[in-house]
Amino acid sequence: MYSNDGFRGAMDAGMGSDSDVDALAALVADAEGVSDAARAVQIREVRVLAAAGVLAEKQAAGASERVKAREMALRGIAAELAGVFVATDRTLQRRIDEARDLVDNFPLTMAAWEDGRIVRGHVRVIQEVGCIVPADDREDFERAAIERCEGETPNRVRGSLQMLAERMHPRTFTERHEEAAAGRCVQVRTGADGMSDLIATLPTVIADGIVDRLTRQAREIINARAQADGAGAGAGGAGSDAADDGAGSAGAERADALFAADATGDDGLVDHAGADRSSFISDARTIDQVRADVFSDLLLAGSPALDPTATGDGDGTLGAIRAHVQVAVSALTLTGQDEGPADLAGRSPIDAATARQLAGDATSWDRLLTHPVTGTVLECDTYRPTAAMVRLLRARDRHCRFPGCRQPAIRCELDHTTAASHGGPTHVRNLANLCKRHHDVKHHTRWRVRQLAGGRLIWTSPTGRAYREDAPPPLVTFATIEPLEGGTSRVASAHELPRGGESPPPSDRGNDPPPF
Repeated sequence: MYSNDGFRGAMDAGMGSDSDVDALAALVADAEGVSDAARAVQIREVRVLAAAGVLAEKQAAGASERVKAREMALRGIAAELAGVFVATDRTLQRRIDEARDLVDNFPLTMAAWEDGRIVRGHVRVIQEVGCIVPADDREDFERAAIERCEGETPNRVRGSLQMLAERMHPRTFTERHEEAAAGRCVQVRTGADGMSDLIATLPTVIADGIVDRLTRQAREIINARAQADGAGAGAGGAGSDAADDGAGSAGAERADALFAADATGDDGLVDHAGADRSSFISDARTIDQVRADVFSDLLLAGSPALDPTATGDGDGTLGAIRAHVQVAVSALTLTGQDEGPADLAGRSPIDAATARQLAGDATSWDRLLTHPVTGTVLECDTYRPTAAMVRLLRARDRHCRFPGCRQPAIRCELDHTTAASHGGPTHVRNLANLCKRHHDVKHHTRWRVRQLAGGRLIWTSPTGRAYREDAPPPLVTFATIEPLEGGTSRVASAHELPRGGESPPPSDRGNDPPPF
């Protein structure tokens, strides 16, 4: 805390001595001079650029294709001036058009700027906002706008000038908004370093609501993180002072509540009582990063509010749809031997870590065999078996295919008989179900296996003994048809037999014809 003497000293230091005040007054006077000089230069620049536009019009006046001639003349003049302004000719052409528009269509604004009543920032706002005002009403708009700008900063007057311009527009805002809303869309603009901008053109109230909800959700996450950190510190360092006034026990109860069973409040926000302390470990994300992560999670895993496929009894199919991306990654990058980028088809490179994560989480991915020189794709196969392959192989194998093992196929792993890294295709003729134990035996011992037609495996032990493992014989279903009155029939019973096995008992079969 400051003493009285210390406080006075601080005030004196902040106010400065008389000589400091004089020096500051001199700086302010210089600043005024600089501001006036800068304004004069800016106005002169606008006049010069506007004159360039007039010159282009004059050069194109006698041409048969006047619009094209003006464009060519303007390009030539812009290219000439670009060397003086050290800018591109495209930039100079745009600035010429802006200067011409300002001088021709906003004369009162130019006059107020030259008189020092407004600054360059005000001029930009008036020109940008006033472009929607009809030419017949623009003079009235300029007068009102200049009056509002005097004594206010440009950012403060923009909103009021926009409202003024909207009221003076010949069409209602509602009509124009409905027309503009028809152009709503979502775009992706590829950026550098594996990043992109996802741009949604939406009605302003929707866009603002999205940002607000993301912000509030991000703050809930950050607040829960902070409370989790505080609870952890409080649990290990509660002092006797806190215990005296009851704060210690209250804090302990709050800490326990923070990590109790999960719960969600009626307002849809996360209840901190449901937070898991482990979820906040090493979480140092900024609010912008959390907003982006929540945004991604909601779009990738959330369900639309309006789903035409939903019924009164449950959700529709829209919520079950998941994002699909196509990524090409080299084998070396996939195995972690190289940190080169992968290619996101149709977009841009992505980092190696993301590519490996996508490959690990993917339900299926394809292996491309390419020409070593040209890079041309020579062959493509799927590394991970498709759902149809999994069903077929479970039906074929029914259990682990190591000699003597009967672990059910549903608890086994599909193994490439000839490893994919050695050129083995992902095909039923090169796949078989092995339990975890015998899968490891195949890969980490001297046991070897090869697959013949029909799913037959030939295992060779470390001592050279060969064991033949045939796929279990497929099941065939026999159904007994029981005739009913009126010529109809029904299935009375069914029997599953191995193909080539014994027939069902005669009493079960009867004299009915087989159903095939």
